[in-house]
Amino acid sequence: MLPCCALIGLYIMQMPSVVCFMHLPSIFKYISGGKKYEKVIITALSGSNGTFTGCGGSDNGSKSESKSDLEYVKNKGTLVVGVTDFAPMDYKDESGNWIGFDADMASAFAESLGVKAEFVEIDWDNKIMELDGKTIDCVWNGMTLTDEVTSSMACSDAYCNNAQVVIVPNDKADKYQTVDSIKELTFAVEAGSAGEDQAKALGLNYTAVKAQADALMEVAAGTSDAAIIDSLMAAAMVGEGTGYDKLTYTVGLNSEEYGVGFRKDSDLVAELNKFFADSKADGSMEKCAETYKVQAALAK
Repeated sequence: MLPCCALIGLYIMQMPSVVCFMHLPSIFKYISGGKKYEKVIITALSGSNGTFTGCGGSDNGSKSESKSDLEYVKNKGTLVVGVTDFAPMDYKDESGNWIGFDADMASAFAESLGVKAEFVEIDWDNKIMELDGKTIDCVWNGMTLTDEVTSSMACSDAYCNNAQVVIVPNDKADKYQTVDSIKELTFAVEAGSAGEDQAKALGLNYTAVKAQADALMEVAAGTSDAAIIDSLMAAAMVGEGTGYDKLTYTVGLNSEEYGVGFRKDSDLVAELNKFFADSKADGSMEKCAETYKVQAALAK
């Protein structure tokens, strides 16, 4: 039978080039029968060709991942923007391309960075998880700057004003003109949205759906009495000349602001704030807003 030091030497020679220190105690205990052979171990290690690291570590030649989001985005050549179907901010044209005030501004911002904007439709309730997991680089979708958002993301300066409004069928609008009057209704709201926050705060009976557009569909189909959505979306999607001409909006529930969300401590925030300031100064933001009829909502 080979002596312990020989066994250790043979075992280590068989090891892969990177070994986890956490595994060594069990290896030595198995070979030595529980006895301590510190000198033998040190000798074996010094003679081995293996590189020993902590578990999950890498060798000394590896490069640490950049902490700069700006550098990360530039290196991969894309700014991945998390969106939902939310006219007039983000929605698809007949060719399937994402357009809207937010989408156009996001594309212009990406161009200013020397990259391309790539739009990914997300589940709004999972926006923070998508961002932290780097599935997306930012959330740019008429996002209200709520306490949850500002505590979980690095956010841009506010660029648009907004409010949450109640949507009901035209023929019932006269009955529901106050907050007290709507408390008997059943609501559809987007999960994780400012509309859901308002429903909770008022103690309303509501169903959470995937998107604000789905909330409108619920009311149009009669499966919910009312919806709570953003006023900017209501102006574009509800009333005469829209796809929901039998719906209207009545009660305004609050006032709020939109911002763009990035990962915590992201250096892209400063870049976007500068872009916003420049686009206001040269008039390009207002021109884009006029295209989608949201110029009155621009933050001053």
